[in-house]
Amino acid sequence: MPQHRAVHVAAVDAPLTLVDVETAAPGPGQVRIAVAACGVCGTDHVLVSGGFPAMTWPLTLGHEIAGTIAELGPGVTDWQLGERVAVGWFGGHCNHCIPCRKGDFIHCAKGQVPSWHYPGGYAESVVVPANALARIPDELSFVEAAPMGCAGVTTYHALRSTGARPGDRVAVLGLGGLGHLGVQFARAMGFETIAIARGAAKEADAIALGAHHYIDSTAGDVAAALAGLGGASVVLATAANSRAMADTLGGLAPRGELVIIGVSGEPLPITPGQLITPGLSVTGHPSGTARDVEETMAFAVLSGVRARIEERPLAEAADAYAAMAQGRARYRMVLTM
Repeated sequence: MPQHRAVHVAAVDAPLTLVDVETAAPGPGQVRIAVAACGVCGTDHVLVSGGFPAMTWPLTLGHEIAGTIAELGPGVTDWQLGERVAVGWFGGHCNHCIPCRKGDFIHCAKGQVPSWHYPGGYAESVVVPANALARIPDELSFVEAAPMGCAGVTTYHALRSTGARPGDRVAVLGLGGLGHLGVQFARAMGFETIAIARGAAKEADAIALGAHHYIDSTAGDVAAALAGLGGASVVLATAANSRAMADTLGGLAPRGELVIIGVSGEPLPITPGQLITPGLSVTGHPSGTARDVEETMAFAVLSGVRARIEERPLAEAADAYAAMAQGRARYRMVLTM
């Protein structure tokens, strides 16, 4: 059988190793993608640590995949060989469970995620369900498209799912891989954009990315600073810090929304009294479907929003992953094949 290169993680917390593996043919309803680029995401660290249920080993990471369709499985009629496609955190739905029958595909009871439920995109080839595919616009390169499948759609879809209107104040907590896209999308969507991050050194980047205001969370009370700007309709929490999330509540305007996309294992230190009188809501936001990824990429083309990316070849996947896990990657790392 033909072979391709892929990166394996043999067991929990094992090193990332480049290996040769057999190239699988797609089954019914699946396609095989020749991978051109794959983003490195913070959630990859959770997978390597065995942080999700029912994981199998060896593991191939990667859920920000971009490439071309190389092979069609039986029954796939809506896609063509050579089409440029992306696959993100949303890696397929069953079409039969109750959420799917309601059209709520992101909450499919049998939903799949690349790398968790099948081998991911740290590889030259990957087989995925056809209903996970998003078409990449001609205006985006594979490297530009890859982060839109997770970091991009998560921030864009979260913002457009809030009640904020153009001209409202929207704050983005954190200025990392998610936050730097959140700031750009918020500005492009017409919001008065506030960036919140640790340290004065990040202010220049925040303004360059489109923020109208910058709050250094180490310099004082974040809620008071938000209130001093008039209060925020929405805080998009991208930083994985429960205390920092809670510290923004007092800066929300009445009926404001704290929307959480940063994953933290610590409880949120919030009391009911903080929420009831001002009528605040705290919401967790999942990623987005394949169609949401397409709409994210379309908006990126219209608005000029792009991830700030450092490219690495597949052979350097272990170092790219380490840079992300250790915080040496400033924004997004993307592996190229």
